[in-house]
Amino acid sequence: MAVLCDGLMAYWGQESIRATETMLRDAGFTVSKVCSSRPSCFDFAARKNKNLVFVKVQPDLGNLSSNDAEELRSIAEYISAASLLVSEKTRDKPLEDDTVYSRYNILAITTRTFESIALHNTKPLIQANPGGCYVEIDGETLKKRRQELRLSVGEMAEMIGISRRTLYGYERSMAKASVTTAYNMMWALGIPVAKPVDIFEKSKARHKCCLLSTARRVITRSKLLQKLFSKFARYDVTTVKKAPFDFVIDVPEEEMRIIGGLAIDKELQLDRRIDEILSLSKVVQAHPLLITTGQKTSHKGIRILECADLSQIKNPEDLILNIT
Repeated sequence: MAVLCDGLMAYWGQESIRATETMLRDAGFTVSKVCSSRPSCFDFAARKNKNLVFVKVQPDLGNLSSNDAEELRSIAEYISAASLLVSEKTRDKPLEDDTVYSRYNILAITTRTFESIALHNTKPLIQANPGGCYVEIDGETLKKRRQELRLSVGEMAEMIGISRRTLYGYERSMAKASVTTAYNMMWALGIPVAKPVDIFEKSKARHKCCLLSTARRVITRSKLLQKLFSKFARYDVTTVKKAPFDFVIDVPEEEMRIIGGLAIDKELQLDRRIDEILSLSKVVQAHPLLITTGQKTSHKGIRILECADLSQIKNPEDLILNIT
């Protein structure tokens, strides 16, 4: 029975990935290939104009590991993208449509909610947390409308059925409102005052020192990466463990980003992984790079560096010129 359930969940996951991809393409997004060459903390990346998002279709939010979530957040933050989970339940509890959840600080929505956002530009208003559902209030809109109606804080608070102090908190965007209170305010003011949730809002960048410190700890596991990154000491570098690529290099002076992979000896899925790196680099708008120790590939669209080539690079500018 457990094997059957796992098989059904895997099938649902693949169907949901395809459905999510289709929605995004129908909405005008450029979507990368699905990441399947090796375990990945996200399924694909998508971009439309300035909206860039890494999407993970997670059948059950309760099964998302904290490590995968941390890696997904780190990649999104470093590349200035949003991260998103698409799911239908958490443990045995189904998720509600038109509601935004959060798991390890990553937003999560149902497939139907995603469809409303992507195809109909209908942003959800309700957010859920362990304590219940709430709505964020647009404080400026609330205060401006109250003043237009020439209502005092006390009069408005009495109409809505809340305290003056609570209303002050809403006007200063310092408090969240219950769904019922938000509807009462909309009825009293005659306009919506709830802030819609933007699932494509970019993750806030971490402090660079934290990223560099993390990178230096990870790259010690690979002498080849250690050799490469020693030449990029003055650039922003981070490494990842569960993605088609193994590292990202940010070159602010050149307004350039490099995403690269490290070829593993006798890697059976190397060509597929290169396909995914190339596809992701197009969506992310980065330069693809592959570092090898002699592995062969038929791909022409990716810059390949062997160990011997890497030894000849004296400074970061040499590698940048080779990639471009």
